[in-house]
Amino acid sequence: MRYAAFLRAVNVAGNALPMAALKAMLHEDLGFGNVRTYLQSGNVVFESKKRNAAALEDALQRETLDRLGVRTEYFVRTAADLQEILERNPFEREAVDGPSHLIAFILKDAPDQQRVAALRAWIKGPELVQAGTRHLYITYPDGIGDSKLTNVAIERVLEGRGTARNWNTIRKIHAALVEG
Repeated sequence: MRYAAFLRAVNVAGNALPMAALKAMLHEDLGFGNVRTYLQSGNVVFESKKRNAAALEDALQRETLDRLGVRTEYFVRTAADLQEILERNPFEREAVDGPSHLIAFILKDAPDQQRVAALRAWIKGPELVQAGTRHLYITYPDGIGDSKLTNVAIERVLEGRGTARNWNTIRKIHAALVEG
């Protein structure tokens, strides 16, 4: 089974995790197959005989802390999960015209609809939010850099943790899963 893992908050704010060390841990230490990392922000594609994504998340989080000394969270998805994100995108125009301004905010579980409504009410800028199954779609028409809608703000309002990837990254990781 092929999986993509999105790591939360690595290689930012002093939480350094060299991708070569991550790749070596997954392949050499844990025995996962066809391990590839993408970018420096914590994206990895791998093969595993395990079929429970939640169990993989827990195991990878423990192993990364124990073996590499880095505390992070993993969000593991299949090709079908990413295909769903791509197909159900409510912001089709933004995906074409400004894919770097459209993100998938990946969550452990389905977002609470009341919390999503609270997040929408909290937003004072032009950003738009739509809920997916275990993710949010968020557009940043004026760019992400100056937006008040930060990951920290999103997590505080949702009362849960997540990790954001722009549309280009989601497409690339999906392609890597599908193409092998």
